[in-house]
Amino acid sequence: MSGVYERIGIARKVQRPTATEFIEQIFDNFITFHGDRYFADDKSVIGGIATLEGRAVTVIGVQKGHSVKENVKRNFGSPNPEGYRKALRLMKQAEKFKRPVITFVNTPGAFCGIGAEERGEGEAIARSIMEMARLKVPVISIFIGEGGSGGALALAVADEVWMLENGMYAVLSPEGFASILWKDASRAAEASELMKLTAEDLLKLEVIEKIIPEPESGIENDLKFTTDIMKNALIEKLKELCAKSTEELLQGRYDRFRKFGNYIE
Repeated sequence: MSGVYERIGIARKVQRPTATEFIEQIFDNFITFHGDRYFADDKSVIGGIATLEGRAVTVIGVQKGHSVKENVKRNFGSPNPEGYRKALRLMKQAEKFKRPVITFVNTPGAFCGIGAEERGEGEAIARSIMEMARLKVPVISIFIGEGGSGGALALAVADEVWMLENGMYAVLSPEGFASILWKDASRAAEASELMKLTAEDLLKLEVIEKIIPEPESGIENDLKFTTDIMKNALIEKLKELCAKSTEELLQGRYDRFRKFGNYIE
C-alpha cells in the first residue's frame, strides 16, 4: 500500500475526532440550530452559534460517527440537499448579524441517493458555492478528515482554507478515480499517488493556506494538541479578517479562487 493511501486511511479512521469534538474543544457556549426550513433536519450537518475568545461566530460542520449506529444516523458524513440548505441558512444568518463563519469539512461527498437528486442536490451545492463566494463576513474552512468533490467544496468557499496534517481533498475518491481511469477500483492506491490530494500537495498548489499538525500518537489520542494550535490560529486570523472592509474581503476571496482559472488558462 502506498504512503499516500495510508494517509487516506488515517483521514477515514472511524476513531478520528468528529466535527462535534473539535467544536467542543475550541469554542464556548455552542448552541445547535436545526432544519433547513424546507424539508428536514439533516443529521450529517451540524451548526449553530458559539463564542471564540468572546467573539460571536457561526460554526458549521459535517458530522460523522464512531460506530455503525452513529454513522447510519449521520449518513456516514454524506449530506443530503437539506444539509447544505441548513448550512446556507446559518451562513446567511451569520451575515445578517455580522458573525464570522467557520466550517469543519469531513465528507466523502454529497449523498447520491435518488431522493437527494429529486430534492435538488446539485442546485443546493451550487447555491452554497455561489452564496459563500459573496458572503459579507469572514469565512474560514478547515478540512479535518476527508474532503470529497462538490460535497466538500460546498462548505469550503472561504477566505482561507486549512487542513489537518492527515486530511485529504480531491475531486473524487481514489477508488472512483481508478474506476473511471482504469475500470479497476483495486488500483486506488496507485491512483492516490497521482491525485495530489494530501495537505502538503495542496499547500504547494496554493489550494490551502495552512497545514495544522497532528500528534505523532494519533489525533484520536491527543486531540488537545491539535485544537490548541487551531484555536490560537483562528483567533489571530479572525482578528485580521474582521479588520478588513467588506470590499477588501470579497475582493480577496474572488482573487483567491480566480487564480485557479488562471492555472487552467
